[in-house]
Amino acid sequence: MDKPAADIAPALTPVFNPGAIASPPMPANPLLTAPVASTLVKLAAPNLLGMIASTAVSIAETAYLGHLGAEPLAAAALVLPFIMLMGMMSAGAMGGGVSSAISRALGGGNLQRARDLARHALVIGLAMGLGFTVVLSLLAGPLFHLLGGRGETLRLSVAYGSVVFLSVWLIWLSNMFASVLRGSGDMVRPSVALMSMAALQVVLGGSLCFGWGPAPQLGIVGVGLGQAIAGALGAAVMFLMLRSKGAKVPLTVRGPLRRELFADILKVGGPGMLSPIQTVGAILVITAIAARFGTATLAGYGIGSRLEFLLVPIAFSVGVASLPMVGLAIGAGDVARARKVAWTAGAIAAAGLGSLGLLLAIFPQLWVGIFTRDPGVQAASALYLRFVGPAFIFFGLSLALYFSSQGAGKVWGPLLAGTGRLVLIAVGGWMLIQFDAPSWALFALVAAGMVTMGVLTAGAIALTPWGPQPSRDKVT
Repeated sequence: MDKPAADIAPALTPVFNPGAIASPPMPANPLLTAPVASTLVKLAAPNLLGMIASTAVSIAETAYLGHLGAEPLAAAALVLPFIMLMGMMSAGAMGGGVSSAISRALGGGNLQRARDLARHALVIGLAMGLGFTVVLSLLAGPLFHLLGGRGETLRLSVAYGSVVFLSVWLIWLSNMFASVLRGSGDMVRPSVALMSMAALQVVLGGSLCFGWGPAPQLGIVGVGLGQAIAGALGAAVMFLMLRSKGAKVPLTVRGPLRRELFADILKVGGPGMLSPIQTVGAILVITAIAARFGTATLAGYGIGSRLEFLLVPIAFSVGVASLPMVGLAIGAGDVARARKVAWTAGAIAAAGLGSLGLLLAIFPQLWVGIFTRDPGVQAASALYLRFVGPAFIFFGLSLALYFSSQGAGKVWGPLLAGTGRLVLIAVGGWMLIQFDAPSWALFALVAAGMVTMGVLTAGAIALTPWGPQPSRDKVT
């Protein structure tokens, strides 16, 4: 059980530590005392706008490629999972580790430590980004062939992927810089930068794809170049934000590197890298099982699962908003407030996703009718939403609590909950195939997976001790 703040106060007494650099006393952070629910909503709003902008980019680029024909669309589909994986790893996983460490340092009153952590985040972003850039660039052809790319589709996917993969390190840098800003409680500026990047990417992608104005007509390669150029400018803008006088945690590129500071980020970000792998793994397993039930079931699952991707930004926005509030409270020794923030964020995300899920479970045509008029596919999609829609309550709860656990530096419980969902789907799906179960059983299994993940995540948050780390996060 967590100790109340009063019981741990003696542990916060500064001690001499020659390895740390003293910084001037910091004024009290308003996020430590502001009303929880209204502050979460205020911080989540700009994040949600940024995520909506990213979704709009995906829609626009899909439309561009659709005008080029079926093969460019198929080629982009082979590249997309790797782009998504890089985004989730750098922003939601390692980025969460950066925001967590910086917010805990600020909560403990140590601005110098937060500044040093920002420099270490830059090194991690460069190392991971360049590493993935090299690996993906070298393996693009074999990877796309393994996924089923052949002939012209394979050629286009390699051409498109080669351009996109060369900018992977920029994706990592952008998300590291954004995570430093978010860790300090600054949600507005990274969101403005992301929205500006999105608008620029839409314009550049279309111009270079179709040859608008003076731009050359490069087809699918032009869409990739638009992503690369927008990513470079976005990383540069956020770098300048962190170097400006108004930055809450200024970035200094020169200075010593310490193993302990890398460990503080990696203890959250490293395990967090498993979460995107679990998510992608669950989708691949469900898709493979759905294919066994026929085309209508597979198409119905595809339409229904699209809703999940549109709902994730809501939970992400609330969860990322809770992360610095939890981290600051943990750093300041206020465990009770940290838990209140986490549960409030979970409730907001559960209510938002659950309300929409229940609405579409009752009126599935509001969503299904957008995508198809085929009676068989419509029936399968509606059946999916009737089973899975109510489970979005648990889906939202688990996603928001995951980010809160990052703020506390305690991520293993939610990660094990995600593993539990993946195991349930894999084992349950195998049994459905063995016993020739009806298609509705697959959708019931998907819903059960979401419920399981939500319940296990909530249980992990409730049972895992959260506590401050005063010896490292307090000015010494």
